[in-house]
Amino acid sequence: MAVLAESGSNPDVDLLYDINGLAKDAPHGFDRAVEFVGEYGLLLAMALLVLGCWWSARRRGEDAASSVAAVVWAPLAAGIAVLVNVPIRGFVARPRPFVDHQGLDVLVSGKSDFSFVSDHATITMALGAALFVANRRFGIAGLVLALLEGFCRVYMGVHYPTDVIGGFALGTAVALLLSPVAMALLTPLAKAVERTRGTRRLVRSRSAEAGERNDALRSGARPPVESDERDLAA
Repeated sequence: MAVLAESGSNPDVDLLYDINGLAKDAPHGFDRAVEFVGEYGLLLAMALLVLGCWWSARRRGEDAASSVAAVVWAPLAAGIAVLVNVPIRGFVARPRPFVDHQGLDVLVSGKSDFSFVSDHATITMALGAALFVANRRFGIAGLVLALLEGFCRVYMGVHYPTDVIGGFALGTAVALLLSPVAMALLTPLAKAVERTRGTRRLVRSRSAEAGERNDALRSGARPPVESDERDLAA
């Protein structure tokens, strides 16, 4: 990895200086804002996006269980991707950019671990890709946040652009390639939770059940029995 650490005609290093150079010309307050957003803010935004997608999935009626299972896969995919990254980081052993390059405006101090692959880029892209499978609207928002996270990591001087690209590739691969297996395991679990009296609201909302009953009444069919009524009948 020594070649990657040298400047000159290396486009990775050139792009690092170009993006990080924006921090030198920006107001101090803006840099502090990017520091918070890039380190914590976007991760928090992604967590809120996952919660919003879960809330929306609960209203999907008969498809609620599979939809909720897809949402649950998003944070699991991010966690698995980070675990996969542990041996990758140790094998590549690439130092942080500021170790080998002078003149960078490093917005976050104390980064002593290896640089490739970026955990932040991996987490956000895994979440975004998994959410895209669960819900296109939330997924697109997640992918935009992931791209912004990647930009922030380079802007802050703590990652090379290829660290971010590697994180995007790793997060996407884990989220998409393992999705069929994850759905095969999580969907039956979500359906079991849906059938359980104390936890069914985690999977299906009251409004979804009410909508199904109204649709059944309008069509002249027998309305679906609520879980409480099934429990009493049993």
